[in-house]
Amino acid sequence: MDYFSEGLAKAVQLLLSLDPETFSAVWATAEVTALALAGSLIMGLPLGFALGHFRFPGRRAVRLFMDWMLSLPTVVIGLIVYALFTTRGPLGEWGFLFTIPGMAVGLTLLGLPIILTMTATAVESTDVRLTETLLSLGADRTQLLFATLSEARFAMALASASAFGRIVSEVGIAMMVGGNIKWQTRTITTAIALETGRGEFATGIALGIVLMLVALVVNLFVALLRRRAGS
Repeated sequence: MDYFSEGLAKAVQLLLSLDPETFSAVWATAEVTALALAGSLIMGLPLGFALGHFRFPGRRAVRLFMDWMLSLPTVVIGLIVYALFTTRGPLGEWGFLFTIPGMAVGLTLLGLPIILTMTATAVESTDVRLTETLLSLGADRTQLLFATLSEARFAMALASASAFGRIVSEVGIAMMVGGNIKWQTRTITTAIALETGRGEFATGIALGIVLMLVALVVNLFVALLRRRAGS
């Protein structure tokens, strides 16, 4: 117990003193998470809306593929991205391996299916009477589009929050594609794994506190959205 209390006290000291090494992992996490979430939203929201709103040949196959992507182990995603960006890979000339952008690509592949499938489900779940009423009132396709988006906005926001939580807490992809390079690509999760393994318990606790605070904020946001969606 003394071991834990001493580690916790030192962790608080590291956070209050804004320890550069500790916060370098925080800033790297913030940067890569922002890039990955932006990429997931830019692609996932419109594709998810199209998948949920329109009927087209192969739609069921696309849904099955997205469901498969949701269950794909993250280390496999990391392996695929690593193979693409390694010097012998087809995209090796981009120089993305062991960089923040390279990690963001891998984490985008992690977040994209979450946003896409949850958005598609939200659009499919909108009240059909809304569409029928708008059509009976003479609404055009643009008005129908925005009305559907407005109806599904809370569920789409929940999808974004879920993807954020998954991206910010990922270890395997960050470790394989980023390389866990100190001051550059070391994120909160990879730093926790490394520092704890090295016996630097206080640093691991300090970063764990930051990650728990982020998780708390995300959960509070999700709870607020669910309450508003239910009201």
